[in-house]
Amino acid sequence: MTHTNLTVFHPEVFILLGIPGLEAYHVWLSVPLCLMYSTAVLGNSILIVVIITERSLHEPMYFFLSMLAITDILLSTTTVPKALAIFWLHAHDIAFEACVTQVFFVHMMFVGESAILLAMSFDRFVAICAPLHYTTVLTWSTVGRIALAIVTRSFCIIFPVIFLLKRLPFCRTNIIPHSYCEHIGVARLACADITVNIWYGFSVPIVMVILDVTLIAVSYSLILQVVFRLTSQDAWHKALNTCGSHLCVVLMFYVPSFFTLLTHRFGHNIPRHVHILLADLYVVVPPMLNPIVYGVKTKQIREGVAHRFLDFKAWCCASHLG
Repeated sequence: MTHTNLTVFHPEVFILLGIPGLEAYHVWLSVPLCLMYSTAVLGNSILIVVIITERSLHEPMYFFLSMLAITDILLSTTTVPKALAIFWLHAHDIAFEACVTQVFFVHMMFVGESAILLAMSFDRFVAICAPLHYTTVLTWSTVGRIALAIVTRSFCIIFPVIFLLKRLPFCRTNIIPHSYCEHIGVARLACADITVNIWYGFSVPIVMVILDVTLIAVSYSLILQVVFRLTSQDAWHKALNTCGSHLCVVLMFYVPSFFTLLTHRFGHNIPRHVHILLADLYVVVPPMLNPIVYGVKTKQIREGVAHRFLDFKAWCCASHLG
């Protein structure tokens, strides 16, 4: 098979180049990428297990946190294994349907994570601003409806992207200068007008994310107003500590995403390999750091991890003695 121009409507495969311009460093770049990915999957998996097994963590806040952990695992697993296969095995080919599937999950996880962070900020808003009504406002049925709304909204926003890509004729080239498939990068290979793809691909998800950011900012401004009116120093520190981990995760998610968006839009003088490196880091660094942040700053999670570790150690000792 050659990697030259194609004349079919849909190519059987696309060719992912990895990080163009840094091919000589692919193996070296794969080492930290693999370590970060392994840390992200392990950390988020431990977080999910602890939340499921510790009864003290069966609260709405930790339910949303488990959704965030699942989303982080899916986001990194959708992209990083293929990038590692390119770096290690020179497995550059990806089937057209697999590429479209990767586009769908990458963008759906991004929009979904934004909605989860909004739900978590609403949880903190109710917990601090209306603590007496927390259990009546955030009942499990309400939490279930919020979770369903998050999944439905994310699916409905990104699902049209599949049809926007499949309607395009690809008759120029099948070479994608990236380590994974993303909507506009694939659409630019088409020999047709992609105005609809550009407008939908940028405007709809970005508008939804900006709406989420705005609502999160409003909720935290109201939270801070309540916190600064507290007369007890202990209550003041407890309220800030409760929101601190979530605020760190919010910043780790939105700051890199908007920075990446702005560099793509206005950073025309930035080398292509820098854009791709940022995109690769974005799908692995926040998922790696999120469980670490919550593990460090949340006492209940630290204690839950310690309990699971001690249980595992006891099981190993019992198995060894047996």
